[in-house]
Amino acid sequence: MGLIYLYLRPYQPSQAALSAMQSNDEITVSEEKQVIRFEPKTPVQPSIIYYPGGLVKPESYATYAKAFAQAGHRVYIVKMPLNLAVFGGDRAQPIIAAKQPDETFLLGGHSLGGVMASRYAASHASELEGVFFFASYPDPKGSLVSSNLPVFSVVGSNDGAVNMAAFTKAKSDLPSTAEYHTIRGGNHSQFGSYGFQKGDHPAEISAEQQLEETVKLLLDWESAVHPAKQAQ
Repeated sequence: MGLIYLYLRPYQPSQAALSAMQSNDEITVSEEKQVIRFEPKTPVQPSIIYYPGGLVKPESYATYAKAFAQAGHRVYIVKMPLNLAVFGGDRAQPIIAAKQPDETFLLGGHSLGGVMASRYAASHASELEGVFFFASYPDPKGSLVSSNLPVFSVVGSNDGAVNMAAFTKAKSDLPSTAEYHTIRGGNHSQFGSYGFQKGDHPAEISAEQQLEETVKLLLDWESAVHPAKQAQ
């Protein structure tokens, strides 16, 4: 068991991520068995369901979740078995099944989380308002070509973990309307807050700048594809 633990030892949240896990006057952070929830005082639609990257503790995405919640969006960071989304690809389902009246959802994730989010979306497109990929891309099982879902993708120019040839090839599994962005100087690790990931390249911008650019890009995309929901 010790060897298994060492092999599957996850990246841990940074101090910034742990600080973002604290509730404040505007956002309530709560934990359940399978999810960490960020609840704004006055939520706007859609809510965001977030699948973590492989072997990354879910709390590591609290900085991103807090930023989206500060913009009014309810966020659910999904806890995965063994911190691997491949074992929990359907964990969006109970969140969606327990939705609030008029609640709608974006589903996506970082790295492996994005792969598994797209697989869920491919067979549950009617439940979702869109799909997003942070340093990620679909595999053929997650093809969204025929889904008619809006799709957003962002990657850092200094990403050393994403296979860019596979990333480019995977565009054939996304709708022609998918929107792609590159954050100059950003890397793979800074789409979360868990330190430097093995195999990545050093970033040339701060984690704070990468977060700010990513959040703005996603929210601008969302307001463009669903302007009425943003106005609620």
